[in-house]
Amino acid sequence: MITQSMTFYDREAELGALRSAFESPGSDVFVVYGRRRVGKTELLKEFCSDRPHIYFLAAQEAETRQREKLVDQVAAHFDERVPRTDGWDEAFDYLGEKLQTEEVVVVIDEFPYLVDENDSVPSYVQGFVDEQLRESESMLVLCGSSVSTMESEVLGHESPLYGRRTAQLDVQPFSFRQAQTVISYDTADAIRSYAITGGTPMYLTMFDYETTLAENVKSQILSPSAVLYNEPEFLLRTELRNPARYMSILESVALGHTTPNEISGATGIDSGPLSKYLQTLRRLRLIDRDVPVTASSKKSKRSRYRIADEFLRFWFRYVEPNRSSIEEAPDIVYDGTIAPDLPTHVATTFEEICQEVVWEGIRRGAVEPYSEVGRWWYGEDEIDIVGLAPNDDRILLAECKWTSDPVGSALVDDLLAKAENVRWGPSDRDEHYALFSKSGFVDGLEDELDQNWSLFSLAEIDDLLSPATEDGV
Repeated sequence: MITQSMTFYDREAELGALRSAFESPGSDVFVVYGRRRVGKTELLKEFCSDRPHIYFLAAQEAETRQREKLVDQVAAHFDERVPRTDGWDEAFDYLGEKLQTEEVVVVIDEFPYLVDENDSVPSYVQGFVDEQLRESESMLVLCGSSVSTMESEVLGHESPLYGRRTAQLDVQPFSFRQAQTVISYDTADAIRSYAITGGTPMYLTMFDYETTLAENVKSQILSPSAVLYNEPEFLLRTELRNPARYMSILESVALGHTTPNEISGATGIDSGPLSKYLQTLRRLRLIDRDVPVTASSKKSKRSRYRIADEFLRFWFRYVEPNRSSIEEAPDIVYDGTIAPDLPTHVATTFEEICQEVVWEGIRRGAVEPYSEVGRWWYGEDEIDIVGLAPNDDRILLAECKWTSDPVGSALVDDLLAKAENVRWGPSDRDEHYALFSKSGFVDGLEDELDQNWSLFSLAEIDDLLSPATEDGV
């Protein structure tokens, strides 16, 4: 049995996929993977809560002990004495035999830990699936946080399990829209809060939204006894033997060094080894590589790196460089270092949220469709959001401002000037423009602009991302 712990939010689409697999005739092999802390186990607990299930959580321990624990779980479910088994083949034979008598969900969580101890485990599972699971109505769920192991040892072409899965779920952190079901602040504070916790359910649910954001940061992150105070270091130690260099790379990216040359200069790591470290961090989904939206991601030399998780970006920007001061005087660090700089940190998150608004607007028919949406830069010029619709020669150019003053015509002129430098499509391309602003727009700006311009204040952003407007924008 699994005990229910954290409050379960959203994930209706993922639950629906698991339910329909279980309810379909025949057996299933369902693969669930995603970054650590993203809520995979909570999702599986919710799914299993009203179904007969065997839940086995693998651990970093000797293979024999792992196998004994799995057999113990199976015997306990069927209320039997634990049989002796000498190897994975016998353990899976025993499980397969029992599944002929009852329809059960069998979850093996943190499956990569079994593979680490014995890389033949996927072959034993393949034998079990082909010879016994197929003869039953049961469902096997293989779950793991090591995305690279799940992709190579379970989903990859070389894996014995290739072609055996009937469905898969790559569980992602919550988008801002999804996170709003947890964050009960007003829109501006919700965006600030999301810029600190990101969309990881565990981090989101640690904040008490009845208190101020400052109080949450001080009690949940800046307190040496708080879980989040050491969380990134714990995550890296779980995944990597020597995390020190990775820590320094993440800190340099969080502080604004985004190109390989800048990261190399800030960390003192030569470009050869650095590219391997960056590759590992990408594989762990801790950083993302961006290229301008008009460029080819494989060929472009204009790559930039960013931390893929808002909480890690916040932690490496404010906690890691100030640890000794935090241990002495956390309030002074918050008031003197974090609070004055927070708008700059939040501005980056705001751009991501505005991209989400564009995609949501496309989905609801409120924004013209674009097949690609992303950032654009060349030399000194940057545009926060560029959308491309190649079939219609249509381009969207947008800027996002997280400032305390309303936006005026200076930003309009600036965007028009930069638009001329975006080399894409024919000379008579169809240009659309958008401005997103935390503090709204100066009076009369909307009247000065033609129908190719869209203005989004926080109220419009809230409207587009709230479920209430789903049927008619």
